[in-house]
Amino acid sequence: MQTRFPPEALADPAMATSEGVIRKCVHCGFCTATCPTYVLLGDENDSPRGRIYLIKDMLENGRKPGPETVKHVDRCLSCLACMTTCPSGVNYMHLVDHARAYIHENYRRPWHERVVRRLLAWVLPYPGRMRLALDLAPLGRPFLPVMKRIKALRPMAAMVELAPKRVPAPVLVQPQRVARPKGRVALLQGCAEPVLSPQVRAATVRLLERAGCEVVFAQGEGCCGALVHHMGREHDALDAARRNVDAWTAEIEGKRLDAVIVTTSGCGTTIKDYGHMLRADPAYAAKAARVSALAMDVSEYLAKVGLPPVRARGLTVAYHPPCSLQHGQKVTEAPKRQLAEAGYAVRLPAEAHLCCGSAGTYNILQSELAGQLGARKAERLSALEADVIATGNIGCAVQIARHSGLPVVHTIELLDWACGGPKPEALKHLPQE
Repeated sequence: MQTRFPPEALADPAMATSEGVIRKCVHCGFCTATCPTYVLLGDENDSPRGRIYLIKDMLENGRKPGPETVKHVDRCLSCLACMTTCPSGVNYMHLVDHARAYIHENYRRPWHERVVRRLLAWVLPYPGRMRLALDLAPLGRPFLPVMKRIKALRPMAAMVELAPKRVPAPVLVQPQRVARPKGRVALLQGCAEPVLSPQVRAATVRLLERAGCEVVFAQGEGCCGALVHHMGREHDALDAARRNVDAWTAEIEGKRLDAVIVTTSGCGTTIKDYGHMLRADPAYAAKAARVSALAMDVSEYLAKVGLPPVRARGLTVAYHPPCSLQHGQKVTEAPKRQLAEAGYAVRLPAEAHLCCGSAGTYNILQSELAGQLGARKAERLSALEADVIATGNIGCAVQIARHSGLPVVHTIELLDWACGGPKPEALKHLPQE
């Protein structure tokens, strides 16, 4: 695609990156077939190609974002399916991330949108605040019919509906010393996952230690920054990235570190991009690149060290590949292969490439579209007639559980169970073996 960015604009590293991304687009339209919003709405402006045109016009001309451009960029899930199908190697992720940051800095949203976005940025990245919000959610349930009728309150209604009826109790996890470990890894503790599914961290530590790995938690680490990053709050996202880079660099320099392990694939995609996000920061560019190179989804690391001995459980598993894992990180085979190695019969749904509609805060800020995608995904998974649904991202698990009657667990919970760990709580209804 031909561009005419003024030279002074290209002095900005973010603008120069976006210009390079736009130039790679050849208008082929392959991306439209795999874009969830285009599949639902059939609007060119709700396809990656259409959004690229809108973003190009905005950035190239230094325009103030208009409501139409903002609407179509907001509707993007950042599922990155377009990057999987693009034959030209267009890095749409970096372009839409820049567009969101540009919109955040140059567009004044209606007051109610600003309030909701600030609330999400203040609550979700902090486990203590998130737990308090979830504990208070039942107070809002009697008012759901009213909130759904008022457009400004629909995101609040979505938050209340997504909240679990019972918030799980925290699970204390204390890594054990491993004699002659195969490797030493830092496990991301996360923000949403330890509140909504605290058993995932415990299962991961047990499984990695059984596989002969030493697991550590880095002091000072916090939210990866993905949630605020995808809302365009770039300053907050970079602060989160720097904090975590400092925490993991201390582990790297203090003792050998083989990997930074992530169990929430949305976080993994962002951490693997820290090197790009902090490329213009002379104090952090090299350190961030080193951290990104060490970041691995837990399934990637298990593929490297191997599973401990397994006991087949004889269940049929419907595997939902998170977009951030299959499209963002290009990790497609390892989770399926490991489930099969552990004795499970693994089935993949039709339209496995399409997003479930979770996408960070998308199922709050774009609840209607997210609901359609969630119902569609649940229908495809239910058609597999499986005993359980497994996935590798907490957002996907919450979204799918809301629309499906089947139990939904993290892939690692099933692997831990097959390798000697406890039966996942969601499967307690199954007969004892």
